[in-house]
Amino acid sequence: MCYFVYDPLMPELPEVETVARGLRRTIVGRRILSVRLGKTDFIDDPAALELHLPGRQIEAVERYGKFMLLRLSPGGSRGSDVTNGQAAPAALLVHLGMTGQIAPSPAAQPCEKHTHACFLLDDDRELRYRDARRFGRLAYLSAGPLAEELRSFGADPLEVSLEGFVKQARTRRARIKALLLDQSFLRGVGNIYADESLWRAKIHPARLGAALKKEQLKKLHRVLREILEKAIALGGSSISDFLDAEGQPGEYQRHHRAYGREGQRCYRCAAIIRRAIVAGRSSYFCPKCQPAPRGCFTLPLPRKTAKKAAQ
Repeated sequence: MCYFVYDPLMPELPEVETVARGLRRTIVGRRILSVRLGKTDFIDDPAALELHLPGRQIEAVERYGKFMLLRLSPGGSRGSDVTNGQAAPAALLVHLGMTGQIAPSPAAQPCEKHTHACFLLDDDRELRYRDARRFGRLAYLSAGPLAEELRSFGADPLEVSLEGFVKQARTRRARIKALLLDQSFLRGVGNIYADESLWRAKIHPARLGAALKKEQLKKLHRVLREILEKAIALGGSSISDFLDAEGQPGEYQRHHRAYGREGQRCYRCAAIIRRAIVAGRSSYFCPKCQPAPRGCFTLPLPRKTAKKAAQ
């Protein structure tokens, strides 16, 4: 079975929600006057942005999994999508990738390096998208293509019911880490919050979801939501280049208990946190709190890490 997973270092649900909330406070209601583009290899159809965005008002900013949707008013100054004689709703889809950042800046302020898209707003600011590695994505989508784009995604982990979560996990024969990363199962969870939730729930990432007891899945459902909500409250995790819509890093990385802690002591039992490859991703776990299933291979500690752990 093929699982729809994303790169583990890109912003996950809490980081995207943090940016979306910042943009909601600062750009909703503003009208886009013009579009200026630099490098466009990460944009689905650059000409569509230039044609359809000018004249449209940003009516809402929503998070959908790891995407942001800037909902646009009907119409535009140089063209519009028309359905049955009326302008159709549309959205600018924004995916931050690993290093993408989007935030409003004074239009007169010089652009920072790697700024590839500038949307001039009607209040003398520009909404600017910067992305050093250009692993992100921008796409103008009218109603039909947008619905098609989002059709393959599963439930939001902050909204999925306990019954739906348990049923889905038990009907798919996949390791629980793979399920958490599968965007058709839950949209928005990535490597960081999968590892953190599994550590809290005392479940090894290589355990089969269908083999877990209902009580284990109930606990995982609860702690996943708690961790995501706390991470949102703290502005997400700044591991690589993540900054919020005001240019500030997140704080949740200070609360990580498993992710990235290979060779360090478990906060719960003082065993050494180890790493295994599950679903093609580095997965961090406590070998004592999260017993591995038979046949699971744990990676040896790097020499320097092992020496430090032995002290």
